[in-house]
Amino acid sequence: MADFEPLPADRLRVVCAPDVFEFDSTAGLPDLPGGLGQARAEDALRFGLAMRQPGYHVFVLGESGTGRHVAVQRVLREFADQGEVPRDLCYLHNFDDPLRPRLLNLPAGRGAMLRADMQAFIRELRPAIDAALDSDTYSSRSESLQEAHKSREEAALRELGQACAAEGISLLRTPEGFVFAPIRDGETMSPEGFEALQQPERDAIEAKVGAWSERLTDLLEQFPGWRKELHEAMKRAARDALAPAVSHLMRGLRERYADLEQVGSFLSAISAELLDSGDEWAGGENEEDASEDEARTRFHRYQINLLVDHSATHGAPVVYEDNPNFVNLIGRIEHVAQMGTLVTHFNLIRAGALHRACGGYLIIDVERLLGQPFAWDGLKRVLRGREIRIEPPAEAQGWTSIVTLEPEPVPCDIKVVLIGDRELFFLLTEHDPDFPELFKVGADFDDDLPRTAENVVRYAHLLATLARSADLLPLDRSGIAGMVEHGARIAEDGGRLTLQTRLLADVMREADYHARNAKLTIIGRAQVDLAVASRARRYARYSERVLEAMVEGTTLISTSGERCGQINGLVIVDLAGERFGHPVRITATARLGEGDVIDIEREIELGGALHSKGVLILSAFLASRYARHQPLSLSASLVFEQSYVPVEGDSASLAELCALLSALAQLPIRQSFGVTGSVNQLGEVQVIGGVNEKVEGFFDLCAICGLTGEQGVVIPSASVRHLMLRNDVVEAARNGQFHIYSVATVDEAMTVLTGLAAGTPDAKGVLPKESINQRVASALATMTAAKHAFAEGPGRTHRHRRRSDH
Repeated sequence: MADFEPLPADRLRVVCAPDVFEFDSTAGLPDLPGGLGQARAEDALRFGLAMRQPGYHVFVLGESGTGRHVAVQRVLREFADQGEVPRDLCYLHNFDDPLRPRLLNLPAGRGAMLRADMQAFIRELRPAIDAALDSDTYSSRSESLQEAHKSREEAALRELGQACAAEGISLLRTPEGFVFAPIRDGETMSPEGFEALQQPERDAIEAKVGAWSERLTDLLEQFPGWRKELHEAMKRAARDALAPAVSHLMRGLRERYADLEQVGSFLSAISAELLDSGDEWAGGENEEDASEDEARTRFHRYQINLLVDHSATHGAPVVYEDNPNFVNLIGRIEHVAQMGTLVTHFNLIRAGALHRACGGYLIIDVERLLGQPFAWDGLKRVLRGREIRIEPPAEAQGWTSIVTLEPEPVPCDIKVVLIGDRELFFLLTEHDPDFPELFKVGADFDDDLPRTAENVVRYAHLLATLARSADLLPLDRSGIAGMVEHGARIAEDGGRLTLQTRLLADVMREADYHARNAKLTIIGRAQVDLAVASRARRYARYSERVLEAMVEGTTLISTSGERCGQINGLVIVDLAGERFGHPVRITATARLGEGDVIDIEREIELGGALHSKGVLILSAFLASRYARHQPLSLSASLVFEQSYVPVEGDSASLAELCALLSALAQLPIRQSFGVTGSVNQLGEVQVIGGVNEKVEGFFDLCAICGLTGEQGVVIPSASVRHLMLRNDVVEAARNGQFHIYSVATVDEAMTVLTGLAAGTPDAKGVLPKESINQRVASALATMTAAKHAFAEGPGRTHRHRRRSDH
């Protein structure tokens, strides 16, 4: 049994003495060589990165702001610096199937070289073609071929004309084509003259014309074949003319990339196409008027689409994708409008983060990833198949019929690091069967570390690192001590220090602001305290309104006097990351019943599962302690008065039990106390969260109403180590104006709240008279007797009483 003395002031806040530091400020402190307090997580991360077996990707889990990203980047950089630079990734035009571009892997830096060389080749190509086709040799050969073709056609027509003229038929060329006409006296007959002939003569002439028309048709049918022969001859002439020029342009490229077979094949395909189609540039109307832009369009398929360039990469790549949607991860195929329709080609293929991270490491925030349609499934498909296949999701789902490409997939050797919270890790493990197969390594980052003397010094190094990274003023010893205490407050444990570096950095930035405003060159304890207080004040509007309502009487709360079945419970409110506590009136009523305790919050669906669990534990406690050999013959109700928001958690179960015992025994409870704590079926008081905010919330109300020296808070003994109260609360306790009591059992809590002894049964099981437990047991026994009396009926009760009088 505790002596029920309030906790001494030095146990309400674990202070850090500035003289524990052997240095004057953080200015000369070196950065930490590694992370602070994250050895387990970093070991797991290194294991996952070193394990090259499939499926050993890493999920980094922990609270936001614990330096996960910084640590991951640092460890990945260590591995990346020892890794090899990956090969460049390029896409080439596929001359056999333009809709299936070919992949080209090149040593790092060679991709940019090849792209530049091909661009130079294309720039020189048109002038070289023009020069070759404008040469006297080609012009003479071309003219000769055309003249020979023309002469061949004319000779054949002339021979046919002479032959038919010998038979009195003339072959005439008109705008509409060739016609035959009879000859009379050396001249072509007119239509009128022909009509004037006798019918037999006309029939004879028409028969001759028909025969010669057939011969003319046979001759004209040979002309396309002759023109094809001309075209082939012109093509050979153009090929012969272009061959030296193309060979000259290609010679340097072939020598430079002789070690790359794929490049050699690509250059050969370009040469073959140029030589096969070179005559298209010669003599045609379109080619004569073709502009340089048209030439670039014609030659675009000779370009290199450099998808990923590693010419400036040192070691393996480390890529962080801030917006991990499907196209940013997998890549995309763009389209351009051309003559009213959307078209695409291999130069419009764009890389995704997975392409850039091939051969290295990719970091993704899992919450952002899961918020993007198709992105998670796309990533899993890449990791399972170990290749990147660019396939627009709209096409895969059949939502579009636009012509697109099917690029050759990219082999993908990559290590993916997902960063998220623990809840997402466990949800994915439970609900996605692919997740544990692909992410076999979990690196769990701690939220805090033990507050040992060694760690306090290392904490100062961490603060120095944060100050330098944000270009802040250094902290002196007192400033470091203030930050250490604030770190313990964030950790909600006087014996631990938070590792949420984001919150620490925010306070340091604000302390730096106050120091610079005061024209100081160093951050001290005063600036740290001012930053913490200013931040609390900025978010205090709601808490102030809650307390104002209590002071004004709008919300009924008493900080003095005594009441039966009424107690000040303590609750905590979390708004936008800022927490504050305040009291709430809890009332209990007890009456004859069937042994049930009604949770009104639960009945109206404002109570959560954990709160309802706490209320059910109260019933179990009452039955096990006071009604082990008889039924519990009461019906009780518990309610949070003037509470209109959901209630969750069991941290008010101690207050509820005390109020219920008070209502049963009709023992008044001191209203000058606030109570927080969880209780189990054995009446043991258990630890709760938010103890600092709850104590301070009740203290603030008492301070506004006036501190009397009688007010205080009852907390679990297990929560004492978590106390890191504000300095004003500590000072009030030191001056005897406010008290913090720690209790281990409900009996101790009731003793503090009522001033009476709880009472323990003697060897015969008899409780001391007028003790708390005796009065509760007596009240329950009275209820049980009354219930039995009601069950027996009024008449039987009367006869029983008469007999007992004798």
